[in-house]
Amino acid sequence: MKAMILKKHQPIEEEPLAMVEIADPVPGPKEVRVKISTCGVCHTDLHVVEGELPSKKLPIIPGHEIVGVVDAIGEKVTRFQEGDRVGVAWLNSTCGECDFCVRGNENLCEKSRFTGYDVDGGYAQYTVVPADFAYPIPDGFSDLEAAPLLCAGIIG
Repeated sequence: MKAMILKKHQPIEEEPLAMVEIADPVPGPKEVRVKISTCGVCHTDLHVVEGELPSKKLPIIPGHEIVGVVDAIGEKVTRFQEGDRVGVAWLNSTCGECDFCVRGNENLCEKSRFTGYDVDGGYAQYTVVPADFAYPIPDGFSDLEAAPLLCAGIIG
């Protein structure tokens, strides 16, 4: 697949993203692979690219306002089928066991992982995400309309 990879944090004017060809990601047992149709550009992405919010992983594929179609599912996934339209947001995964997660405050989980920051994001043709963190997108929204809702629409 084609992907925009960040190998080194630097000012956007220095064109730090490079188009590369890499292997398509393979979903794990509880993950779905999403064929990406659109990915918004958030100011947080700029902070990651320029190093104001340095990613914990380099190289990394930025982008966390993702909309696409499920095109492969892990063996334990029952929530989605191939062809389902989904979104992927900033919050990629949590532990599911801490007090915050149990109370429904997953955004405060100390073991949370973030799309385009801890794990590869949406500046690519495909991404994988835990099925619990993929969100069905209603028909009333186009892909372009839905993408920013996966960031600003969630956090307000």
